[in-house]
Amino acid sequence: MDVDVGIVAQRGNERARKLTEALLDALECEAVAVVVDEETGGTIDAASVPVAEMADRDLVVSIGGDGTLLFVARAVGSTPILGVNLGEVGFLNAVSPADAVDVVTDLVDRRRGGDTLEGQTLERLRARGDGWTLEPALNEIVVHGPRRGHGGGATIEIRVDGERYADGHADGVLVATPTGSTAYNLSEGGPLVHPTADALVVTQMAADEAMPPLVVDPDSALELTVSDTETAYAISDGRNRHRLEAPTTVSVSLAADPVTLVGPKTNFFGGLEKLE
Repeated sequence: MDVDVGIVAQRGNERARKLTEALLDALECEAVAVVVDEETGGTIDAASVPVAEMADRDLVVSIGGDGTLLFVARAVGSTPILGVNLGEVGFLNAVSPADAVDVVTDLVDRRRGGDTLEGQTLERLRARGDGWTLEPALNEIVVHGPRRGHGGGATIEIRVDGERYADGHADGVLVATPTGSTAYNLSEGGPLVHPTADALVVTQMAADEAMPPLVVDPDSALELTVSDTETAYAISDGRNRHRLEAPTTVSVSLAADPVTLVGPKTNFFGGLEKLE
C-alpha cells in the first residue's frame, strides 16, 4: 500500500535540517510520498505544506525537542507521531538522530505491509467555559489571575466531581496530564507521574493557604471557579489562551482525541536524570 509521511523540523536548527534531508533521501529511495513543513521547505528542495495539512498522513516525524513535538501534536491530533530528539531531556522524543533513518524506514515498511502503527496513547485535556473552548493540551491547562506575583492572583475554587477540594487566593491552578507532570507542574511543586499512570494532577500555584497537589481519576469532573479579580486567563500548553471575565467557571476534562506516539518508548527515568 502507498505510504504518506510528513516531516516537521525544529525551526532554525541546522541539525534538524540536515536530518530532514537524510530522511528525504532514504524515503524517496523507498518511493514514499513525503512532505515537509513550510518553514523547512523554504530552505531545502522539497514539497512543503502547512503542518495542519499533515493530519491525513500515515506518519509525521517531529525533529527537535519536546516543544517541537507539542507544536506538531497541536496541529495533527491523533495522527501517529515519531519524535526524534535534538533536545536535552526528550520525554516525548525517543529516537536519537543516529537511529532516525532506520526507525522511520522500518515504520514505513510495516505500514506498507498493512500494519497499523500502534504506539503509546497520550491523553490530552480540554478547557471549556461559557461559549468558548481551548485547543487540547498535551501537558497542562492553567487558570490564573491577571499576572503572577504579589497583587496579581485571584480566588480560585477547585471542585472535583462537584465536591470542593480547595478555595482560596492563589496565583493560579494547574491541571496536568502524566505527560505534563514533568513540565510546569513539577516547577510548581506538583508530583511526578509515571507516563503509564491513569491519572491527572491538580496543583495550586503560590496559594496563600495551599492544599497538597491532588491526583485524581482522569474521568473526574474538574471545575475551577475564578473570582475576586476583574481579569483572569485559561491557558492550554502555555500557548493558546482565553481571557476570562470573573466570576466565571472553567471546566477541565479529557479531550476526545489523544496523541499517538509510535516507535521506541522513551526512557522516563533516564529523562529525569537530565532535569536540573
